[in-house]
Amino acid sequence: MATPSNNDKNRAAIERIRAGRLKVETPDQLAQLLLEGDRTALARAITLVESAHESDIPKAELLLRLLLPHSGKSMRIGISGVPGAGKSTFIEAFGAHLIQAGKKIAVLAVDPSSESGKGSILGDKTRMNKLAAHPNAFIRPSPSSGALGGVARKTREAIFLCEAAGFDTILIETVGVGQSETAVHSMVDVFLLIALAGAGDELQGIKRGIMEMADVVVVNKADGENLPRAKAARQDIQRALHFFPELHSAWIPEALIASSTEKSGLPEVAEALFRYEQHVKRNGYFEAHRKEQSRWWLKETIQHALVDLFFQQENIQHALHVREEEVLNQQQSVSEAARYLIQLFRSK
Repeated sequence: MATPSNNDKNRAAIERIRAGRLKVETPDQLAQLLLEGDRTALARAITLVESAHESDIPKAELLLRLLLPHSGKSMRIGISGVPGAGKSTFIEAFGAHLIQAGKKIAVLAVDPSSESGKGSILGDKTRMNKLAAHPNAFIRPSPSSGALGGVARKTREAIFLCEAAGFDTILIETVGVGQSETAVHSMVDVFLLIALAGAGDELQGIKRGIMEMADVVVVNKADGENLPRAKAARQDIQRALHFFPELHSAWIPEALIASSTEKSGLPEVAEALFRYEQHVKRNGYFEAHRKEQSRWWLKETIQHALVDLFFQQENIQHALHVREEEVLNQQQSVSEAARYLIQLFRSK
């Protein structure tokens, strides 16, 4: 009698997993379920790539290797904005609009992390409960854990997993306007900034660096008595955008108004994003930008890994304590102490 092949065994295992008689045991099984659009498999896959456990790292790397050929076929939209601008409310309304237009959307909502417990202290999934319940939407809150720009360090990998699961539009909500949004700008195709009118000088709350990265600015809460102020803010922002340096994409940024509660302005926002996508794909920027992002993230990942490796060394931990005391007591300069520690690390 013929011996079953590995593929036959794997297919049989998948059928038993679907029937609830077997747990997912290998990255191959997880990848196959994810490619079939299994939302539970997608959630487990993201948990795996976010894991810092040593035993999970090879599994996560194998899973990503299996799924990378199936990724890349989405529009990645970064969404940021001033506190109180209604980012989550906008995303829920805008996500519902995109789904009505036939899109499958994934929302990676990056929550601020508690400094003491490093846990997620917001509940984006509960704040988007209607969207979360839709079969063509997937929402994943992730703690930022102090990562640069308020973006979880594994968000880029989560994007690939969502794409492999069949989601064609990925919305990445950042913590808000913080010290830097470079990280989110380095993993998305288009950057959308949510602004707010009626709170004094609208431009005061938006840092120049964020405005310079924005491809589309949406003045939210443009309804009721706030509508005239929103229209005035849009004009102010549109004028301000003309003074910023030209974007590498050769796209002229646009300012729009919308109301998440009244669902107004959402088709115009979707149309602007569609025109942006067509523009950057026509002039070659879309593909070139994604390649540049991969280069940036390779170097960023190496830097994170080296820093982690540096501080994990026992001899460094001991020497660091000594050098810290000397720096605090002004017995040694910071640069001299740092150079000594780096030489100690390299000599091992």
